[in-house]
Amino acid sequence: MYLTLLNGTGFVFNVDDYMELRSKYRIMGAPVGTANTKGWSPNQSTLPVELSKFETQLLLDENIAKLVDKSMDLKAKPTAEKVEKCKADFESRLLGQEEALKTEKLRETERYIDKILTGKRKKLLKQRKNETAAALTAKDVLLEMSANFRFDRQNALLEVPCEHPTDHSAQIVTNPIVSTNSLKYRVFKELWKRGKYVTSGDAFGADFLVYPGDPMIYHASHIVIVHETPVIKPLELIAKVRLSVIVNKSCIFAYKMENDEEIHYETVAWCNPGK
Repeated sequence: MYLTLLNGTGFVFNVDDYMELRSKYRIMGAPVGTANTKGWSPNQSTLPVELSKFETQLLLDENIAKLVDKSMDLKAKPTAEKVEKCKADFESRLLGQEEALKTEKLRETERYIDKILTGKRKKLLKQRKNETAAALTAKDVLLEMSANFRFDRQNALLEVPCEHPTDHSAQIVTNPIVSTNSLKYRVFKELWKRGKYVTSGDAFGADFLVYPGDPMIYHASHIVIVHETPVIKPLELIAKVRLSVIVNKSCIFAYKMENDEEIHYETVAWCNPGK
């Protein structure tokens, strides 16, 4: 599996790759693409999927995927042969749209052929063309429809392919995306190895969100705050715990002790003394 390097992190353009990452490896990412027929919406996004830097680094460390840089090839000036091929492919796609629209128009005409045929015969009778009206058949109507069909290319749909439509070269990226020794990355990786679904917690003022299952089905159960030391200011502690209560989640602080590389986790709950 290959991830494409963009804006300093990995992107997934293949739908099968993304479904494998999501269902098999619990990697969520964030769809950032726009649907073909609709404007961009955060609730209706599609491929490509942008992975967080932690997700990208995890996939590299676990040898699940390779990160590639395609910028050199895709930014290079195309040859005359490539330009002509691109124009031919574009023309082919337009012709495909034209044929599909024409077929749909004929199918729609066939669906209401009786009403259309009756209307045309009445019009011919008003024009005193009795013989033409009597001879008119459904086949004649369909042939007329097919002959008069015109496809306005200004109304053609713009195709947004998930993957690049042509073959191209790329360079394998070997440099790490994030420091594998950073505490945040270690926390992310450790929680993932425990079988959790882990996503960014920015929307909740946290470092990570932890889910008991696929986020499409489950709400997050915990927010995770990463601290370099076990020392935290009282007001910050109160703010984070109260926030977790408001969003109905448990609050976990992840930290390490001085001269101790082991990660410690502590869950803090808000208690009401009056109850």
